[in-house]
Formats: sequence, C-alpha cells, structure tokens
Amino acid sequence: MDTIYAPWRAQYILGEDKKIKEEGCFLCEYPKQNNDAGHLIIARGVACFVIMNKYPYNPGHLMVAPYRHTADFSGLSPEESSEMMTLAQKCQRVLAEAMTPQGFNLGMNLGKIAGAGVDDHLHLHVVPRWAGDTNFMPVLGEVRVISEALNLTWKRIILAWAK
Repeated sequence: MDTIYAPWRAQYILGEDKKIKEEGCFLCEYPKQNNDAGHLIIARGVACFVIMNKYPYNPGHLMVAPYRHTADFSGLSPEESSEMMTLAQKCQRVLAEAMTPQGFNLGMNLGKIAGAGVDDHLHLHVVPRWAGDTNFMPVLGEVRVISEALNLTWKRIILAWAK
C-alpha cells in the first residue's frame, strides 16, 4: 500500500481553520496583515488581490478576490471587475510558465448551493489542469492528493509572477 503525505489537510479535516472563519472573513483579514507568505498571497492590485487556495483542487490553484467584502458579482464596480479579469489573465500566464499545465479551469461558485465554500466573499478560481489529474482518489476515497507542499508552490509562483 502506498502512503500519501499531505499534512496540511489535517487542519481542514480537524476544523482548525474554523477559528479564522468564526472571527471574520479571511479574504478580508489576510490582506490587512503584513504576512503575504504566511497567508499565501501572491499579488496585490488596487481593488483585488491574488491568493493561493489553502485547500487546493490542484497544485497552483489560485483565487482572485476583491478587497471589498461582497458576494454580489453583479454589484462589482467597473474597477473591481476589470482588475479581477486582468489579474486572472496574469494568473493564467504565470501558472503556464511556473507549472506548465495542459489546461485551466476558471470560475466562480456564487452561493452555497452553487458549491461556494466561502459564500459571503466572492472570488474567482484559476485552477491549472493536467491530463490524468483526476484519478480514483477523489472518486472513491473522497480525497484529493496534492503532490507539492503549498509553500514550495507559492515560491514557484512568486518567482514567475516577478518576471
């Protein structure tokens, strides 16, 4: 039997991050702090920022979110929606260079019924994809295997973002 090592999943499984959710919105709180590496923030714009998903679907899974706390996509200002798309385009270019995926998923889950894990602060997912990246683990084991530590992926993306 093979062993899959993904120690950061324990925080999610045991609910250790619920404290953050109870105290406020991490998409509001993290950008206010001076800890981009610790919070996996990749880049900051004027109206939006880019952050790695702490519980990614795939390695390199990024999210683009407005600083303003809102769940209303149709209520984004022109500046917010424009910068969100511009940052998503840069995410795609950076991930293409840093991770060499074969494709991408971009999207939003608006509302809990639509699959949003965080339904009160909208965010756009940018997910790199590779042939065969969905295997038996999520289907049978209801678990996803991420093959690289988050801090190493963060460093790889930061280096490509700076180019």
